[in-house]
Amino acid sequence: MRYILLLRGINVGGKNKVSMSDLKKSLTSECFEDVDSYINSGNLFFSTDESYEDCIFKIKSLLERNYDFHIPFTLISREDYLEEKAGLPDWWKEDLARKDVLFVNNNIDKTAIIDFINNSEFYNEIVYIGKNAIFWGKYDESEYLKSTYHKKLIKQDFYKRITIRNGRTFEKISEILEKEK
Repeated sequence: MRYILLLRGINVGGKNKVSMSDLKKSLTSECFEDVDSYINSGNLFFSTDESYEDCIFKIKSLLERNYDFHIPFTLISREDYLEEKAGLPDWWKEDLARKDVLFVNNNIDKTAIIDFINNSEFYNEIVYIGKNAIFWGKYDESEYLKSTYHKKLIKQDFYKRITIRNGRTFEKISEILEKEK
């Protein structure tokens, strides 16, 4: 099975530095195969015959052993990632000012996130709840500071445990996965 591993909060502003080449070697030493990465923000690909649960355990252990800071992560199979992309609403294809994808980490109960979204009033925004991620679009960059995303989402307890990618990165990862057979 082919997986995409998304790490949160690494290599941002000189903090929580993680070398992608070292991490790829570490993943390979854990018997993951065909390990590759895309950009320096923690987007890794690998193949394995191991169960999803075993992968989660191995990755969690590897990160805890090798880094002195906590690294939340999301692990999604290639099939689930591409299925997520195929099910997106039409507005995702529009030319919005900003698009973000909030991946729900493997150990988070998505209920709190869905409750937050269902109870929020949006300001020039649109949201789609997928199977593994929340897709958030903003229509006007100049009004970003007024948005629910900016004013309320980042203050939620779950925010520090979700993994976020911008729309361009989400699409590029999709392209990479689509090219793989």
